[in-house]
Amino acid sequence: MTSTIVPLIINGREESSPATFDVVSPYTNQPCWSAVAATPQDAIRAVEAADAAFPAWSQTKPATRRDILLKAADLLEERLATCAEYMRTEMGADVGASQGFVVPLGIRMLREVASRTTSICGSVPVVEAEGQSAMIWKEAMGVIVGIVPWNAPYVFGVRSAACALAAGNTTILKSSEQTPRCYWAIARAFEDAGLPAGCLNVVSCRPQDAPDVVNAMIEHPAVRKINFTGSTAVGRKIAQTCGHNLKPCLMELGGKNSSIVCADAKLETAVQGVLAGAFLNSGQICMATDRILVHSSIALAFINAMKKALAAGAEASALPPTLVNTASKTRVEALISGAVAAGAHFISGSADTQLPADSGVRLAPTVLGGVKEDMAVWQEESFASVAACMVFETEDEAIRLANSSGYGLSASVFTEDLRKGLAMAKRIQSGAVHINSMTIHDEPILPHGGVKNSGWGRFNAEEGLNEFLVTKSVTWMD
Repeated sequence: MTSTIVPLIINGREESSPATFDVVSPYTNQPCWSAVAATPQDAIRAVEAADAAFPAWSQTKPATRRDILLKAADLLEERLATCAEYMRTEMGADVGASQGFVVPLGIRMLREVASRTTSICGSVPVVEAEGQSAMIWKEAMGVIVGIVPWNAPYVFGVRSAACALAAGNTTILKSSEQTPRCYWAIARAFEDAGLPAGCLNVVSCRPQDAPDVVNAMIEHPAVRKINFTGSTAVGRKIAQTCGHNLKPCLMELGGKNSSIVCADAKLETAVQGVLAGAFLNSGQICMATDRILVHSSIALAFINAMKKALAAGAEASALPPTLVNTASKTRVEALISGAVAAGAHFISGSADTQLPADSGVRLAPTVLGGVKEDMAVWQEESFASVAACMVFETEDEAIRLANSSGYGLSASVFTEDLRKGLAMAKRIQSGAVHINSMTIHDEPILPHGGVKNSGWGRFNAEEGLNEFLVTKSVTWMD
């Protein structure tokens, strides 16, 4: 373990404390560094710092905010390799996922948000009364709290902080205890880009302290909105507290995402899209493909092609992909063993994969066949390199199976008939549907969010920026 201690950032200052917690790397299953453990009092100080910074920041010109965000993006790009290394160390991502996907996507999102800063404007409607006029203003809300997860920290941290700041708000990021150094790196880039003290604060804490730390911020009268990205179970608790305090919240929650492979699908495209969607970042993405639905007429050919592709991938890699921690692996192994005990079988993977003792927390990519609708592996989000496959006979059956999930974040349809794909997309209950590409798709110009148990509200694009603005009507007598 190194002697590095990841500090809090409150009012532009890095703060240390004797109270720390270990950050465990899944590569070694050993501590890689430690982080300062914030208390509810620390969280309140962060809110107070953001509240004090709000009047001045909200009055800055949009071009000023834009330039600071663009400078922060440049700094993150300069530090890309280091930032990606933090991510790999803390949560076990490979080079492709960290350096080739997550960090660059976060940088592109930051630049996109920056470009929208100068386009924030209201409108001038014509009101009913003679001799009266009106304007609609778009204004900053105040202090925003962002509660962010571990699996793609540079995406989630950037979009939470940048949208709030671009709209003229100040903010606090409550970072995941599993990736605190990634969130520190984001805040460091903003600070070095010239962001005034107090505009962006970062607090991390021990898991057992998180409810008190988060509730202290939600309940503070200066906090005007909360955005949360994470599990549906935790989202329910946060939404309940927000409701009790009459605070609006933006929720981007879990997913149980389906890829539908139609009879006329191009086999190579479908196999590539399904496997990438299932196993990118070890399946630890809310948009990952959990359910594979294949038409009976091509099921055998598809499964054989999938087996061949997975075998080739296993030969090319010395070790299976990592999972974030042993608790995650234990939970997923229970889902797999429960399904196999109830009659499912392995299309790929094994119940007794032998790994070296020092290989860290790893799980081979697993695809299960013979699954039933009542199995936990079919109903619960796995958040790992696991997918379940089921055969369907008709498009109506495929739509029913896809919509039977309580979630609704992302889906994909593989077909060579675009009209059919668009018709199916209309019927799928999901925040996004991707035709002939994987379920994992997040880019700055596309609104991102879900329906049903996957949450509400949207990040990204104009819809995402509007989440961080309040609309005010002003009238006057001419």
